[in-house]
Amino acid sequence: MAYSILSCTSLPATSYEQSPQQVDGKFRNAAPRQAPGFAKTMGIMWRFMTDKPADAVPAKPPQVLPLTQTDLLAAPDLSLWRLGHSTMLLKLQGQFWLTDPVFSERASPFSFMGPKRFHAPPIAIDELPPITGVVLSHDHYDHLDHAAILQLAPKVAHFVTPLGVGDRLIAWGVPAAKVQQFDWWQGTTIAGVKLVATPAQHFSGRTLSDGNRTLWASWVMEAGEGTGATRLFFSGDTGYFDGFKAIGERFGPFDLTMIETGAYDAQWPDVHMQPEESLQAHLDVKGHHLMPIHNGTFDLAMHVWTDPFDRITALADKAGVPLVAPVMGERLDIRQPALSKQWWRGAAADAGAGTAAR
Repeated sequence: MAYSILSCTSLPATSYEQSPQQVDGKFRNAAPRQAPGFAKTMGIMWRFMTDKPADAVPAKPPQVLPLTQTDLLAAPDLSLWRLGHSTMLLKLQGQFWLTDPVFSERASPFSFMGPKRFHAPPIAIDELPPITGVVLSHDHYDHLDHAAILQLAPKVAHFVTPLGVGDRLIAWGVPAAKVQQFDWWQGTTIAGVKLVATPAQHFSGRTLSDGNRTLWASWVMEAGEGTGATRLFFSGDTGYFDGFKAIGERFGPFDLTMIETGAYDAQWPDVHMQPEESLQAHLDVKGHHLMPIHNGTFDLAMHVWTDPFDRITALADKAGVPLVAPVMGERLDIRQPALSKQWWRGAAADAGAGTAAR
């Protein structure tokens, strides 16, 4: 579960009173979220410390296919690489885009504690080609990586964010001219790619005192025009809600959906989806191929690390939904992606065999 701790950088006091999502200086969901409260939060933290399953973290790093800038430049248009968690690198209209780029070792304000990566990124930031745009869903540490943003800034032309998240980037030193911020149902077109911020059901904040001062969003991405356009849906972090149907009605169908499937638990049902809900969200937005994301990189909940993959695979098989679950760093053709090879089962079996041998 993504949650706020501390940060050394404060958020500017920016008002977005014109936003229907903001009330009394705080953003809110369309349906009120059940805040856990102090006692429940302490109970959750106690479970994290004392009741973790043995396989919440893989015994050895999962497979990663290393990438080079040469690989990326030579790849055809409409390619996608999953770099980890919710970080996708896309080649659209001949330009490169990143979603929620997290490259740091930990999804945490601290270098010495907090959720640690299971695997290294397939490519280092220095090796990336120029990036036309970075699309951010919200400001939690496993989606907004301060060090990565600062390192990326010189090679990124545009940062596209929900309201308030761009203020954080500007406060960190990203030139304001590179930053565009949007409310739900607002968007822009950059280099032939249409971007629309769409609703999500979540929360925000990076400190103990700035909760919900920034907005959270899912994103519609459309490359090309007319009947030949390629449509993608990126869920960001979200609980299940009826907004998915509205998104599908306004922007579907989608060639590929990148849907949150991980870090779920019965104790926080309205901010992260169970796999059954992830599948329903995919169907609601009228998706074709489903890519489960928000898994395979960080330990953020109480489930075994392979559980999101196994559960969504069984559900998609039963529903006849084509599932795409690439190895980190593997190139996908967005229009005709290779279906899941269930690589995580081999990783889990190898780890189990190694443990038995010891």
